Amino acid sequence: MDISNKTALFLEKLKADSGEYRGMETAGYSLEEKKNAIRALMNIRMPKKIPGDLVKLQDDYLQEELAAKGIVTLEDIPVIKGQEKLSLWQGDITRLKVGAIVNAANSRMLGCFVPCHRCIDNAIHSAAGMQLREECNCIMDRRRIRYGRDYEEPVGTATLTKAYNLPCQYVIHTVGPMVFGRLNDAHCQDLKNCYENVLACCVENNIRSVAFCCISTGEFHFPEERAARIARETVAGFLATRGDAIDRVIFNVFKDSDRKIYEKLLGV
Repeated sequence: MDISNKTALFLEKLKADSGEYRGMETAGYSLEEKKNAIRALMNIRMPKKIPGDLVKLQDDYLQEELAAKGIVTLEDIPVIKGQEKLSLWQGDITRLKVGAIVNAANSRMLGCFVPCHRCIDNAIHSAAGMQLREECNCIMDRRRIRYGRDYEEPVGTATLTKAYNLPCQYVIHTVGPMVFGRLNDAHCQDLKNCYENVLACCVENNIRSVAFCCISTGEFHFPEERAARIARETVAGFLATRGDAIDRVIFNVFKDSDRKIYEKLLGV
């Protein structure tokens, strides 16, 4: 079955699974429009049991999408001269075949429900598949039983999940600080905690390579240059004391402006 037919079949199964959008007319959609509709339906799907045939169609579809994007391994990413454990890489974090990638999550920890939103939380959940939201929901259910029904994930923690259709082994979810108004010391400490706790999670779970996104700098409005300095200083401090447990830390950037900031900081 070619990609066009696979996409159409998966879309029809997703529509049927959604109930509300079962009758959505997509027959005249282009291939790209069908792919956008698939992502949108995955984004808005509430966590619930996923039928086996739907999982199979989804996984086949996402693996073909990954193959088309191309997998990037550690060997493809050079280390920074004089800093053998650090790398800077610009591109789509969902392509990285590393020990773990870091997701800048929100306090609900269920991914982004806005259809086709451009945030990294949406990108990671969309590429991993619907199983990631289901696992996150199970984790949050257990925490609500322990801490109360209104529990939300605090800023600065690190939560480990499987990666499903991503090429990495794991995803580590962390909730970064939101900045509205003036940046203060508490925001900076919260962001530092994100980096420290992710690295500690790696050590605890024998994850030897990790790719950090630019935590909190997008929708959460943390100033980019200050965030990058905190990231660099926190990672350097951690490696100075526990570097034997980590082989590689990748600062993953998407925007040109972030790449320039990190190049200056890292002396690239």
